[in-house]
Amino acid sequence: MTISSLQKARYEYTPKLPGMLRNGIADICVKEGAETQSVADQEKIKALFPNTYGKKEITFQKGQNTSEAKKQVVGVILSGGQAPGGHNVICGLYDALKATNKDNELYGFKGGPSGLIEDDYLIFDDEYINQYRNTGGFDIIGSGRTKLETNEQFAVVAEVCKKHGITAIVIIGGDDSNTNAGVLAEYFAAHNTGVQVIGCPKTIDGDLKNEDIECSFGFDTATKTYSEIIGNIARDANSAKKYWHFIKVMGRSASHVALECALQTQPNICLVSEEVAEKKMSLADITNYIADAVEKRAAKGMNFGIAVIPEGVVEFVPEFSVLIHEINELLAGSKADEFNALPSWEAKYAFIQNGLTKESMDVFAILPQAIQQQLFLDRDPHGNVQVSLIESEKLFSAMVKENLAARKAAGTYKGKFSALHHFLGYEGRCAFPSNFDSDYCYSLGYNAFMLIQYGYNGYLSKVSNLSAPANEWVAGGMPITKMMNIERRHGEDKPVIKKALVELDGAPFKYFEAHRDEWAVETSFVYPGAIQYYGPAEVCDATTKTLALEHAK
Repeated sequence: MTISSLQKARYEYTPKLPGMLRNGIADICVKEGAETQSVADQEKIKALFPNTYGKKEITFQKGQNTSEAKKQVVGVILSGGQAPGGHNVICGLYDALKATNKDNELYGFKGGPSGLIEDDYLIFDDEYINQYRNTGGFDIIGSGRTKLETNEQFAVVAEVCKKHGITAIVIIGGDDSNTNAGVLAEYFAAHNTGVQVIGCPKTIDGDLKNEDIECSFGFDTATKTYSEIIGNIARDANSAKKYWHFIKVMGRSASHVALECALQTQPNICLVSEEVAEKKMSLADITNYIADAVEKRAAKGMNFGIAVIPEGVVEFVPEFSVLIHEINELLAGSKADEFNALPSWEAKYAFIQNGLTKESMDVFAILPQAIQQQLFLDRDPHGNVQVSLIESEKLFSAMVKENLAARKAAGTYKGKFSALHHFLGYEGRCAFPSNFDSDYCYSLGYNAFMLIQYGYNGYLSKVSNLSAPANEWVAGGMPITKMMNIERRHGEDKPVIKKALVELDGAPFKYFEAHRDEWAVETSFVYPGAIQYYGPAEVCDATTKTLALEHAK
């Protein structure tokens, strides 16, 4: 395998660990905290998780290790979309496991949860694991989006574990994957399998966070990668002075990525989906907001700018979310086949016109035809509109162009408007992890094994105090059920980990809100540049702006 100089150097980077995890396995003990309860719907969650609900939060500290000495055979899977640092979770898990007992084994199940069901695995050794230290991607064992959620699947997994003598499973994933980890843990406990389940919080979207999980891994690296690109585009815009760049970034359910990128680069416009929903902003409201900035900048001779758009923003526009709901209903069941069989767009348009309410049809009619057609592209596995396929950056630039043409006709706008479009997604998901993510992920994996060693089941590996230097981080665990509430999914009440949206009264948004009017009109761009791995700690180990503002550092 040919490797780059950076890759070779990163293999040799030694991740920093929280102080108490650096003491050595023999000197780590447990401090138990209070019993927990779910974030909402306590009685329903408790009834669904009688064996794993209400357990205590724990932290690790220096002291005599009192865990039972026994051989551990651990299985690990990567679940869902890639996020920088996933390899280091596995490396930290492996190192802790081998430091405790060299006969311990780590099975990597390939391709995500399906590997666990199909018993497709490899057994890690030093030579293999060393090729992946501090590198991006999930190619160490691959990932997948198969959901572990039925008793039939759980029974198969239990048999696979029994076959290999597996004592614990570590699931590295986002909110859905860790919800499934919690349900699997409950099944294992109810059936006395003796197998533990530990989760690790991953998602570049940043929406797996709460009072215990300060940051999901991958968010730091991905937002720094996107911010480098946005900064590069902003510098180009400020050089050429003739284009408005509309840049869509990841974040369907929450706008953490967009907000962090805005805090790092200071674009002229950044939409925040949660604010759009709170203010019940219409498509026309958003279009006017952007067009106002374009007009004000044009009046100063600046016919260029940067607009950052979260990928899921259209779902938060009330009239658009109603439209999407109606389209999902319109194409439910066999109606989708009926629609797809129609011979032309004109015939499909008539079908749509006949099936939507007048209010939704009025919204649909003002959309550019390309966007209209995108709403009827391939559905997701649940039969819903795939919002990420909607080119919202092109939708808003097209509507702004039309709005400005009307202003020009009215004599209020005399500038030039030319738009370019970008979507930043895959560029950040497998980047070389920043020092922060390398350290954080290694700690999460190391910590996950300590939870296994002490017999915990249905817990999430937790590392906190993340805005401080790594040696001051605090390691421990929290019951997955603590993060759960009941949500309506496909006509059924389901226990799920509650997604964390951008808090409009939180410090990161408040800082953005206080500065955005100035950024909208002035050219206040910041060019953060590439992620730095070597050099001063304040450059190389810096956390995200979001985390720094939340902890006022």
